[in-house]
Amino acid sequence: ANLWAIAQHPTSTTVRAATPVVPSMQRQALSAQRGSSAQFGSGIANKVSVPAPALPTSVALPHMTTQPAVILSMGLAAVFGALAVFKLFGAVPQQRRWAMAAEVGKTGREIDKFIPMLESKKESAAELMAQMADPDVLSDNERYQKIAKTLSSLTSTVEKYDRYLQIEQELEEIDMMIDDAAGDAEMEAYAKAEAASLLKEREELETELTILLLPVDKMDDKNIMLEIRAGTGGDEASIWAGDLLRMYERYAANNGWSASLVSYSEAEGAGYKEVVVEIKGENVYSKLKWEAGVHRVQRVPATETQGRIHTSTASVAVMPEVDEVDVVIDDKDITLTTARSGGAGGQNVNKVETAIDLIHKPTGIRIFCTEERSQLKNRIRAFQILRAKLYEIEMEKQMSEITSRRKAQIGTGARSEKIRTYNFKDSRVSDHRIKVNYDLTNFLNGGCGAAITDLIADDQKTLLEEMVASL
Repeated sequence: ANLWAIAQHPTSTTVRAATPVVPSMQRQALSAQRGSSAQFGSGIANKVSVPAPALPTSVALPHMTTQPAVILSMGLAAVFGALAVFKLFGAVPQQRRWAMAAEVGKTGREIDKFIPMLESKKESAAELMAQMADPDVLSDNERYQKIAKTLSSLTSTVEKYDRYLQIEQELEEIDMMIDDAAGDAEMEAYAKAEAASLLKEREELETELTILLLPVDKMDDKNIMLEIRAGTGGDEASIWAGDLLRMYERYAANNGWSASLVSYSEAEGAGYKEVVVEIKGENVYSKLKWEAGVHRVQRVPATETQGRIHTSTASVAVMPEVDEVDVVIDDKDITLTTARSGGAGGQNVNKVETAIDLIHKPTGIRIFCTEERSQLKNRIRAFQILRAKLYEIEMEKQMSEITSRRKAQIGTGARSEKIRTYNFKDSRVSDHRIKVNYDLTNFLNGGCGAAITDLIADDQKTLLEEMVASL
């Protein structure tokens, strides 16, 4: 630009400089500040940088000659001088980026610890998609459905992670844009606004991705059997059990779930001694599992003639539905020998080894099968019996786990075991696990979702702390 101006206006005494000129003392201060600052977008954006010094926008030039050789030499000097200045002060745009990052604000970078986990999930999703295109999988509907379900559980995480990576790339491009702007105020303002938006979105994604990486209860997507039992308090406890039933029915309706009575035992006066309701819908157990425990009520019962406040309880148990058990038998776990059957059946069973002696090493189950007259049929029959026995063992494990969950949930029904207190006098519901109060009327009308959300958030916080500590 200087060379062209000199050639066109050789007598001009002032030409706009291609690059601002800064005194050496200011350059040293600027370089020192640059060395102590962090790069834009790195998460250490809260360091406040020293404002860039005011830069002159023009330089005075002496009266110029019109001789071509002189013009060329002076032009080259101007070009190389500009390059030298640019080399010295290439950090000025960087300086502005640090200041901009300080204005935009700092975002946490805890997510960096979880990048390997996110990459692993992304790879798993890619592998599952490849499996779904396999002709063998396509021909096996049951296997295809399992893979599709697993892939579905990863989709949200992978999509958010892809967007996170895209934002990181866009932030790098904004860095380059600021470098290219070289002090263009309008371009810097645009970049600042764009960066602020991206940083905000990135921060939200970091929170969402962290939650998605938390351990998940394998029962969360199950339908449930919800059992309510009257506890301490006589007739009032039975009435209270009925009130809780209506509260959960309304909460189910608010979530679009279906609730149907399975069994119940009515009390003599009103309410229920015991009632079991089946609730079906999306992720029912993940929300209602927080309702398991003893619910205490403090109010004046309808049967009270002197206006005294009574304290009664009802216990709630939340049991997830039982899955069909898939029994997988590994050939390495089987010891199989043959023997002669003996007994009735002719010379074949007495002379030929048609009997099957099968041992399942992990469980120690032994099956000696002689029912059929051929070895092949006895082998098939022995494996059928083994599968039935293993199925029974797995079902017993599931039922044992559910039973232990139920016992842990309901306790003895004593007032001291409460998880929540419903105080009618103060129109207040107090959840003792998180020490938060809620409005009673809204709560009993199916508005218990706020407490459930708070309990989930508290649990996620604990899980996150444990996960970070384990890294």
